Amino acid sequence: MSASADFSTHAVHNQAPPLAGTHSFRSDPVLQAALKREGGGGWLDRLDAIGQACGSAELREHGWLANHHPPELLAFDRYGNRVNQVRFHPSYHQLMATSMGWQLHSLPWVSDQPGAMVARCAGTYQMTQVEPGHGCPITMTFAAVPALRHQPDVAEQWLPRVTADRYDPRDIPAFDKTANTIGMAMTEKQGGSDVRRNSTTASPLGKGGPGQAYRLVGHKWFCSAPMCDAFLTLAYTEKGLSCFLVPRWTPQGDRNAMQIQRLKDKLGNRSNASSEIEYAGAWAVMVGPEGRGVPTIIEMVGHTRLDCVIGSAALMRRALAEAVHHARHREAFGARLADHALMKNVLADLALESEAALLLGLRLARAFDEAPADPGAAAFARIATAAAKYLVCKRAPGAIFEAMECLGGNGYAEESGLPLLYREAPVNSIWEGSGNVMCLDVLRALAKEPESGEALQAELAGGLGHDARYDRVVAELFADLAAAPAHPGSARRLVERMALALQARLLMAHAPAAVSDAFLSTRLAGDRLGCFGTLPPGVDLDAIVERSLKVG
Repeated sequence: MSASADFSTHAVHNQAPPLAGTHSFRSDPVLQAALKREGGGGWLDRLDAIGQACGSAELREHGWLANHHPPELLAFDRYGNRVNQVRFHPSYHQLMATSMGWQLHSLPWVSDQPGAMVARCAGTYQMTQVEPGHGCPITMTFAAVPALRHQPDVAEQWLPRVTADRYDPRDIPAFDKTANTIGMAMTEKQGGSDVRRNSTTASPLGKGGPGQAYRLVGHKWFCSAPMCDAFLTLAYTEKGLSCFLVPRWTPQGDRNAMQIQRLKDKLGNRSNASSEIEYAGAWAVMVGPEGRGVPTIIEMVGHTRLDCVIGSAALMRRALAEAVHHARHREAFGARLADHALMKNVLADLALESEAALLLGLRLARAFDEAPADPGAAAFARIATAAAKYLVCKRAPGAIFEAMECLGGNGYAEESGLPLLYREAPVNSIWEGSGNVMCLDVLRALAKEPESGEALQAELAGGLGHDARYDRVVAELFADLAAAPAHPGSARRLVERMALALQARLLMAHAPAAVSDAFLSTRLAGDRLGCFGTLPPGVDLDAIVERSLKVG
C-alpha cells in the first residue's frame, strides 16, 4: 500500500442541513391563517419580523448557549455580605431583550389596536420555539398586570416600568431601572397547589391594609426567576390569605430580606432559574383587599394558563418542524424518510396534533381580547382555558417524544434540541395547576358559574350539522355537562372530550378537509390506537404533511 493512500473516513453525507434560517412565520401557513382569522391581521408585519428573527441562526444559537451555560447562584459576595444574585449567560439576557423588545410581556396592556392578545400569543409561540426557558419571566411579567391593577396606587408606581420594552438586567433598585420584570412565589412545600395551607405570615408596619407596608416571614418552595425586580406572593394576615408585592430592593434602596436558599435542579430548561427562598422579614406591600389573596391573583392565573397552552403548542411545533425537515432530507432503505409510508403516517399524525393545539390556543387568545367588552367571551375563556391547558399540555410530551424518534439517534443527542423540548414539556401541565386541578376547576366553573358552561355549549353548537361524528360526541357531551359536578372521579374524561370537541370544531371550520376528517376519525370517532402514526387507511397523509412546514 502506498504511503499516499487516503485513510480518511470522515465524509459527512446524508445528514439534514440545519433548520436554522427557516422563517418561522412564513413557513407556518397554519399560524398565518389563524392570526388573521382570530383578529390579529393588523399585526402581520410585526409577526413577520418576529418570524425572521426567530428563524435566524443567530437567535437559535443564543437559545442553545443560554441552556448550555446555566445560571449560577451567588448568595454572598467575597466579603460575606448577602447579595442573593443569580448570574446568567449573556445569551439569556439577549433572549429577554428580544422578547421584551417585541413587547411579548406587555402588548395587550399598551396597545389599543385590535387583536393585541392574539398577536402577542403568536409572537410568544414563535419565541418559545427558539428557547422556552426565558419565557417564564416574560409570562409572569405579562400576567402580573391584572393583579397589580387591583391596587391602583401600586399599579401607578410600577406599571410604567413593568410594561416598558427596554430590558434592564442590572441588579439595582427597581425605580432606577428602565424596565422591571415580575416573578411569582406562591407555593410552599407543605401545600403546593393548595395555597390555603401556606404558612408565610405578614405583619403590618403601620395601620395595615391594601397598599400598606408589611414584613413577611416564611419559606417559598418555588420562586420562579429570582432575579426579577419584584414578586407577587401570598401570605397570611389576621384577616386571611392576602396578596403582596415583594421587591428585591426596598423603597429605601436596600437589598430586601428575601434570601435565595438554592436553585432548583429541575427537569426542564437550564436557561432560567427556579429557586427556593426565605422571607426573613422582607418588606412588602399589600395588593388588593386583605384576606382576598386568591381572588386578587385569579386573573393572573388565567393569563399564565393561556401561555401554558401556547407554550405547549409551540414546543410541539418546533419538534414537528425538526422531524419533517429531517425526514425530507434523510435517505434510508432506498428512499427519503418522508416518502416511506410509515414515516409519513407518523408525521401526519404529529401535524394533526400540532395544528389542533395552535388553533385552540389562538381561539382562546381571541376570547381574552374580547373578554373586557363581552361577558360571553369572558365566560368562554374561563372554562375553555382550563380544558385546553389540561389536554394540550398533556399531549405535548408524547408528541415531542415521537418527533424525537423520527430523528433516531440524532434526535436523542442534546445538539438536536429535541431533548430540551422533551424535558421542558411537562412543566406546562404541572405549573399553574396540574391535570387534576384543571379538571376540578372546570367542575367548579360548571357549578358556580353556569354562564361558562353555556358559553362552551354555544361555541360547540356552532359546529353541529356538518359531520355525524362530531354531532354524536357533542350530544353526549352536552348530556354529561349537567351531571358533571356530581361525578368528580370522571372529570378527566369529561374535560378531555370537551377540549377535543373544541379542537374538532375549529378544524372543521378552518382546516382543509384532509386535516379535519383525519382528526375527527381518530380523535373523536376513535379509529386510532394509542400511539402516534396509527392513522387509518384513506387519510391524505401527503396533504397533511406538506401543509405542516412550507418551504420557500
